[in-house]
Amino acid sequence: MKEIIGYLKKYLLSLHKKIFFIAAVFIAVFIFINYHYELNNHITKLKSIYRYVSWYGIFLSAFSFAYILLVVIKKSTVFNKLPFVVLLLIAPAIFAWKMAFTEHFIFSRHPAANAYWNHIIYWPFKLLVITLLLYIIWRLYEKENSFYGFRIQNFNAKPYFMMLLIMVPLIAAASTQPDFLLIYPKLKSIGPLPAQYNNGWYQLLYELSYGTDFFSIELFFRGFLVLAFARWVGKDAILPMALFYCTIHFGKPLGECISSFFGGMLLGAVTYNTRSIWGGLIVHLGIAWLMELGGYIGHLYGF
Repeated sequence: MKEIIGYLKKYLLSLHKKIFFIAAVFIAVFIFINYHYELNNHITKLKSIYRYVSWYGIFLSAFSFAYILLVVIKKSTVFNKLPFVVLLLIAPAIFAWKMAFTEHFIFSRHPAANAYWNHIIYWPFKLLVITLLLYIIWRLYEKENSFYGFRIQNFNAKPYFMMLLIMVPLIAAASTQPDFLLIYPKLKSIGPLPAQYNNGWYQLLYELSYGTDFFSIELFFRGFLVLAFARWVGKDAILPMALFYCTIHFGKPLGECISSFFGGMLLGAVTYNTRSIWGGLIVHLGIAWLMELGGYIGHLYGF
């Protein structure tokens, strides 16, 4: 645990205070606009191409803002490097596809059952596509290094499980709140399923598939957006990633969205120092499954 605190402390001490303040105000305004005007709800109702363009615009704005601050305040010349500019434009395009892709296949005549199987399929499918795209980028730009955060040498999992223990009472408290229980567990949002789907094996399959989504998120945000961009700007790659990361939570409860900005900075600092995504994956996936468990228990006891 001391090791993780040390990573965060070292990063915060190196953080340019003016850039952080402006970036924090920027994302606070962005969050206010989203929740006040319900941008997320409007975007989800658009046709796929417009939905894609909308998410791309939001992601590119958030991601590029901190890099623009680097140029204006720290006089960085990073925009003079063509590979950097290319990846800056490609990164939001990849995740905008993930957010906008909603193709549905027919597995069952029962609407909820059909939605269930589509969820089971599309999380692993999106992980496969994102991993393939990032692998191609890695082969083109930095195949001399290990694939974005896959390094496991000298990895110590204990501190990350300790972090999860600290989160248990916080998630337990959250699981008594109405806005939390409106969203968790995720399976509830699909709708009333046929009786046979109340079997625990169907719930387990859903949670395992849901878990693959967090692998794609850690690989993309911490592995790619931190480690790939760190070759040009070092630790300064963490803040743009955290801004981008916050915007993908626009459909979540407000508290979760706000905390994702600071959580993104923490996980980014860990990945930057360890050159590994595994610690962040343990924390992120662990929290996600704890929130799911909190949702199940909250509904069971009628909070």
